[in-house]
This record gives sequence, C-alpha cells and structure tokens, in this order.
Amino acid sequence: MESTDMNWRKASYTNGGENCVEVADDARHVLVRDTKDRTGPVLKVSAEAWRRFAVEVKSARLSST
Repeated sequence: MESTDMNWRKASYTNGGENCVEVADDARHVLVRDTKDRTGPVLKVSAEAWRRFAVEVKSARLSST
C-alpha cells in the first residue's frame, strides 16, 4: 500500500505547534511524516518499535530537546 493511500492523523502531542508529525499504520508498521512536507520522506518502523517508543515518551524518559 502506498503511503498516500494511508489514513494519516496528526500526532496527539502536537498541541497546535508548527513542528508536527502525522502517523498512519497498518497491521505491522507505523509510518511517520512531517505535516509540512506531506510528499517528503516517510519513516517506517515496526509496530512493536513504535509501541516501545510511545511508552518511553509517555513516561517522560525521553527529552524533548
């Protein structure tokens, strides 16, 4: 499936800022792209890696700097 066919949604941590990402997923992968450059590069990670990343972010173990 092409990334243009995916159901993209803005990340919940955006808070209306300019530095936003959008995510889309299928059964096995999560795709991430820059909201300002929707035709640019797309990061593709496994669903498990994305879950681990989200846990780290939510627990505040990763810095936003």
